[in-house]
Amino acid sequence: MIFNAFAQISLWGILAASAFGFVFGGLYFGALVPRYYAIALGREALPAARPDALTILGPFLCNVVMIVTTAAIMHMIGIASLTDALSLGLVIGVGYLLAMCMTIAINPNFPRPFFYTMVNAPYFLISSLVTTALLFLLQ
Repeated sequence: MIFNAFAQISLWGILAASAFGFVFGGLYFGALVPRYYAIALGREALPAARPDALTILGPFLCNVVMIVTTAAIMHMIGIASLTDALSLGLVIGVGYLLAMCMTIAINPNFPRPFFYTMVNAPYFLISSLVTTALLFLLQ
């Protein structure tokens, strides 16, 4: 059943969701919240770090893995409507992505874990909702 779910995944859905995540991530973290992100990390007094290949490609590749996994889950549980897809996107966004973000931020290296999570929350929620919508619409 698991391997069958991966075989049924739409490449167009994966490509569209991956492209959205890459562009939205660049705009969100590069243009909309870089100051708040630096504050959340306690780096507001430091010069902005220059992106390198790892900081650009790493999140993209991780996002592709999450998108493929989400597509497989959607197939395995039989998502049959856009409402179902968006409901799953909300569950994944809040139940996994935001919880994971907060879990990572609760350590001594993150001076403001709640603020860090709140800065990241819109990105994770919007990405999860758009991903599940695109995967459903382009299946």
